[in-house]
Amino acid sequence: MKKFTWKPRRSLLALAILSATGAALAEQQTHHLSIAPQSISDALKALAAETHIQIFSDGEALKGKQTSGLQGEFTAKEALQKLLAGTGLTYTFTADDAVAVKAVESGSDAAATLPAVKVIGQAAYDSTDPYNPDYSLPNASTATKTDTPIIETPMSIKVIPQQVLKDQQVVSIDQALRNVSSVTNGTEINKQFFIRGFETFNYYRDGFPFINNWHHTEELANVERVEVLKGPGSILYGRAEPGGIINFVTKQPLDTPYYSLRQQFGSYNHYRTDIDATGPLTENKDLAYRINFAYQANDSITEFAGGERTFVASMLRWNISDKTVSTFKLEYSNIKTFGRNLLLLNSDGNQIGGRNRRQNLSDPWDFSEDEYIMFAMNTEHRFNENWSLRHRFNASFSEQTLRQINGTGPVAANGDVSRFFFQQNVNGDDYFNNFYNSLELTGKFATGDIKHTLLIGGDYMRTDSRATMGPVFGFSPSGTNINNPFHFTEAPAITQFNTFGFRQPWFGVYGQDQIELPYHVHLLAGLRYDNAETGGDSAFGAFGDNTKIINPTITDDRVSPRGGILWQPLPELSLYGSYTENFGASNAAFVTQDGERLSPQTAQQWEAGVKTELFDGRFTGTLAYYDLKKQNLPMQVTQVGNSFRAVGEAESRGIELDFSGEILPGLRVIGAYSYMPFAKTVKDSETAGTVGKRLHNAPT
Repeated sequence: MKKFTWKPRRSLLALAILSATGAALAEQQTHHLSIAPQSISDALKALAAETHIQIFSDGEALKGKQTSGLQGEFTAKEALQKLLAGTGLTYTFTADDAVAVKAVESGSDAAATLPAVKVIGQAAYDSTDPYNPDYSLPNASTATKTDTPIIETPMSIKVIPQQVLKDQQVVSIDQALRNVSSVTNGTEINKQFFIRGFETFNYYRDGFPFINNWHHTEELANVERVEVLKGPGSILYGRAEPGGIINFVTKQPLDTPYYSLRQQFGSYNHYRTDIDATGPLTENKDLAYRINFAYQANDSITEFAGGERTFVASMLRWNISDKTVSTFKLEYSNIKTFGRNLLLLNSDGNQIGGRNRRQNLSDPWDFSEDEYIMFAMNTEHRFNENWSLRHRFNASFSEQTLRQINGTGPVAANGDVSRFFFQQNVNGDDYFNNFYNSLELTGKFATGDIKHTLLIGGDYMRTDSRATMGPVFGFSPSGTNINNPFHFTEAPAITQFNTFGFRQPWFGVYGQDQIELPYHVHLLAGLRYDNAETGGDSAFGAFGDNTKIINPTITDDRVSPRGGILWQPLPELSLYGSYTENFGASNAAFVTQDGERLSPQTAQQWEAGVKTELFDGRFTGTLAYYDLKKQNLPMQVTQVGNSFRAVGEAESRGIELDFSGEILPGLRVIGAYSYMPFAKTVKDSETAGTVGKRLHNAPT
């Protein structure tokens, strides 16, 4: 067969994409199209195959250009305008079934004179669209810090999109994360979670670390979607637990006005109001805003118990130029919880049941209050279509105040139980402040037939905190009785208190290369260097009579690698494997009975799996196997003096299945399954008796 070529002036390289003919007026005929985000060259090939038109293009002009894809009902003309938007390319119909695509010439007004069309379709990937009904989003950024298709990412990552959060009426973290395999809830008070058997405090907002050593005050009112990277992620984020990274991607200002009001009513006087408003502030849309507000109040089945929370977030986007954009965000949150119900054990260590469910062994003044204010700034400059520089800054200021009653031991045969009182922020000057800065350069280039997506960055995080705590043991009269509780009318006086100060500057530099080889093979390689200093102070004794002890500063550093390989033999299927190391939380705050500091925590993981995209990308699924090991877990050995030791090594192994999407028109599903038969301590001292014991909060 003789190859057909077309060579207009300026040495245009012709790509003739021939397809079946016979359709009259091809440019006006409507087609159902589903074209994923990809290179503009591949997208035009897909369009030609779907619409049965011939597309002639300038290969040099197309090189390196990307399109966000499309999905819906389009004519060929509408599809071309959508695919070529923002690429610097234009098109001309040379016949009913033939189109020429080329770069807009300097000084040309071709882009401005394109015919207006009414677009009925929907973008294939626009997670910011408040009307997007998709349960499955094809791309995620948490695993790589680049907008990468999940099916091309050699790690397990699950995305909970906006539509799922709406359909499930999600208002809390645990409600959102129940959609993710291998994620289990910890205590209701601290809202920590366990991923792949290990506890995690790794909350992020738009890639910023959101770290609070007291309570997690995460609010979902301004969250667009939740991305969970399972397995170690410290290579890109620094201080992290190896179970995984939970990243809350927040709603951004939109150029199209959008307003939403949601009101919820529920049992036990549950009321919640959510307000969302966004739109442009200027006619040219250089300035756009978004405001989110939420208020919630509720009682409980238990007397004295309930809660109240207030949240407000404001955001401003400024298009400084056609290449530079900055966003500024200010958040405030206040969460109050009242009257926790104590969980008590009998002398056999079993939880006591059968009591009146409204009965509360706590006191009416038992409460906790978490408050924070956060400022964030993100600026991105695009040098060209392939290279960009991004700077991020975040500062958060948190404070926790609480007065709590806790049980001290098992319940006696007659129902008596001892309690003790605990108060934090005694003097009202406690704080937990966190500052974060990062600078990242991202670039796309090719070396022959090999394509690269390069990420080079560095970050600096500093945490400063102070907590003043006052315990009172041995309540008088003798605690209370579960059958006839005694309630104090006011909290007891604090006669002594303990103060703990904590400081940790953390610096890291990292590099990553995502490599696309011929035959749909993808490689990922990354390396990070961390340097962390940990110090602080402590004081014990009565008011005005305590002596501050300055703890020596400990410095830890480490180089952590990550690598992965993925093969996509079919557009709907990929096979992958990866290895990752982790440099986690420092143990410098923990000391042995001899006063020695524990070594920092480290981890390693092997993972392999299969990913799929079906029904034109509307349904995605991941089946993964992992083997995760963690060293130097701190374990408290004495209650008095807070002495710790390091558990040698713990390991978890298991299989996970995550799936979500549309399986029939209008029928969307989301589900997850995890089987973790092995989650145990594998190395420890011979006398500890912990080897072979299952990890806490690690269900099979």
